[in-house]
Amino acid sequence: MKGVILAGGFGKRLKPITDNCPKPMIEILDKPIIEWQIQLLAKNNIREIIICVGYLKEQIIDHIASGNRFNVKVAYTVEDEPLGTGGALKNTYSLLKDEKEGFFMINGDILTNIDFKNLADKNKTNTLAVVPLNSPYGIVDFDEKLNVTGFKEKPHIVDKWINAGIYFFNEDVFNYLPDKGNIETTALPEMANQQKLKAKKFENSFWKSIDSHKDIEESSKELAKIDSAD
Repeated sequence: MKGVILAGGFGKRLKPITDNCPKPMIEILDKPIIEWQIQLLAKNNIREIIICVGYLKEQIIDHIASGNRFNVKVAYTVEDEPLGTGGALKNTYSLLKDEKEGFFMINGDILTNIDFKNLADKNKTNTLAVVPLNSPYGIVDFDEKLNVTGFKEKPHIVDKWINAGIYFFNEDVFNYLPDKGNIETTALPEMANQQKLKAKKFENSFWKSIDSHKDIEESSKELAKIDSAD
């Protein structure tokens, strides 16, 4: 199976870092995000990868090149203008139209150790990975008399789940993709309305979206712990 990495965005929330560096090339523990992702895909035996590039694309292409040094084969699609996540995926159709077994996709700002093999079911159902919502704040517990009983530091909100930005799609997804626009607000809601989309829970996996300067620091600490544990 093939994997797609969406790596064409501007990363505006990470300015000024992204003024001269595309978001997937931000280094975490001295390694660009996109390199972590390629190694994860390879670990899951996904060795044919399509990278959707746009903003400062030369930096990504120069670093990853053909993918040989990562033991993968890389092809690129280029956005001459911003297409959004849906348009970017639609732009890969010519490279994916013959993938009858389906393919995987990951947003270019995600760090994770999710097992991709558990995302695809035997029926090749369109599936998105979901992870627990992490509270950005500590939680105060108290009883019915408002006596404080304890504290939890940034816990999982166990009854709420968020889109992890990691997907398994079959060829049917291309019937829903816009020429320009984000998949999260176009294709996914329509697929859900037609019961063409399932969720797969990954409750205990490491997952981090790099959306702020604080995320860079926190993900570095978490990845260091995972590496030392391995």
